[in-house]
This record gives sequence, structure tokens and C-alpha cells, in this order.
Amino acid sequence: MNVLIIYAHPEPKSLNGTLKNKAVEVLSKEGHNVKVSDLYAMKFKAALDGDDFTDRVDKDKLVIPKEQMHAYDNGTLRSDIEEETEKVKWADLLIFQFPLWWSSCPAIMKGWIERVFLQGFVVNLYDNKLYDTGHLAGKKALISSTVGSSEELYTRYGLHGDLDVHLMTLWHATFEFTGMEVLDHFLVYKASVMNEERVKSELERFETYLKAL
Repeated sequence: MNVLIIYAHPEPKSLNGTLKNKAVEVLSKEGHNVKVSDLYAMKFKAALDGDDFTDRVDKDKLVIPKEQMHAYDNGTLRSDIEEETEKVKWADLLIFQFPLWWSSCPAIMKGWIERVFLQGFVVNLYDNKLYDTGHLAGKKALISSTVGSSEELYTRYGLHGDLDVHLMTLWHATFEFTGMEVLDHFLVYKASVMNEERVKSELERFETYLKAL
């Protein structure tokens, strides 16, 4: 299996960095091929704007879907976007590793999605190629995230509300929208108050999870 890890945390020694390293280690030992897009280390440009398009269809008005389709179909994508689309094509499984910030992923990961999940590449709204007929059908997606608060606070009746609902814009409105099968999330709660013993326990749990993929 080809696995692409899209990793977003500015600190390599963070728990997210440790989880990313564990995933690379375990999956490689299991015989899988692994690539990592370390977004902060890459200084990945997060903003989707007119600079993404070197050969504009409409130079007077920026219509993102139209420009994305044109750039993808005509091979005029910026090199950083093209490199990431090639990784997505190669991958059977995409792991999104990130800390939960304001109930979602970091902005740099959201920017990666906006710039790399191009109209015409992952879906085609004009031809209704989405969900089951999305262009990423056959691939799988996994959210692996650390959460500062306790699990109880992120339940349906908890103070913060159901975490699965918070993440729905990712797992349903983005990943399933493009045709991918979404695997059960791997979540580490109370990550801000972890001791070494619990870190070890969570890494063991992650290893078990990954081996069962």
C-alpha cells in the first residue's frame, strides 16, 4: 500500500511529530511505501489566490474552479501544487496528522486542501463527479489528531459538542465528497497534560491501529 502522510505541526518534537514518526516507522516495517508532506518544514503556501495560476483563462476576473480546471488540464499548475497532486495520485491511503486547533485542522493544512484538491482533479462539479463518483474513489483517508481537552467535553452533550460533528467538514464534506473512504479517526485526548507513560501507551495504541489497517 502507498501511504501519504500530510503532517501539520510547527514543532518536530511535538506529540504530532512523534505520531507522524511512529506511523512512518510502523507502516514501513509492515511493508508499505510511505511519503510525508511536512507542511511547515516545506513552508507550504497556504493561501489559494491568483498567484497559483500562471496561465489565466480570464485575466480580468479570478474564478477559482475555472482556473483550477484549466491549469490541471493544461499542465500549468505551480510546481508546489503539481508535486502534491502527484503524491495524492500515488497514494492508496492519505493520513492527515494534525493538532485540533479551534475545532479543526491548522490553517496550513486547510490551505493544502484548498490548493491541492483541485476542481477537475478530485471532483468535477460541472459533471457531478463527486461522492461515490468523485475522482479519488478507491482511496482511503484517515484523520489522526491530538486534542487538548478530555473526551467527555467533546461528546454530544459535552461542553464543546460532538467532535465528529466539528470534523465533519473534513471527513464528510471534503474526503467523502471527493470519493474517498474514511477510516475511523485516531484521536488522542488531553494531549496537553500527558506524561511519558501515557505517551508510550498512546504510541502503542497507534501502532496497533496502524497494523490493523
